[in-house]
Amino acid sequence: MPRKRVLVVEDNPLNMELVCEVLETHGYEVWQASAAPEALERLTTGKPDLILMDIQLPGLDGLALTKQLKQDPVARDIPVLALTAHAMKGDRERIMEAGCCSYVSKPIDINELTTQVARFLGDGGAPVRDPS
Repeated sequence: MPRKRVLVVEDNPLNMELVCEVLETHGYEVWQASAAPEALERLTTGKPDLILMDIQLPGLDGLALTKQLKQDPVARDIPVLALTAHAMKGDRERIMEAGCCSYVSKPIDINELTTQVARFLGDGGAPVRDPS
């Protein structure tokens, strides 16, 4: 069975390194992009099983990019898990309205990250939106 692919869209090199190392350790194939144009270009070469999306990207931010992806017939079914330092009241609603399936707060808790990733990739079926 092929490894699950995860596209990590993150502009902070330390966060990128941490997330990629954790995912690779858990057996995932990891693709990287540091900004929206790079993520869009990466999506032309293949389809990941999950996208981890930093919300505060330079230029086109992560929520705007997620909204754009959800309008694309090729990308709309890929679950997007937000990575955000914004976990204030109202932010969860904005993240979910943009089309994300859930989010992981920064600083990143490795256990939460791996639990969330496994949740959306674990059984290979269609992702379930976060009910909370």
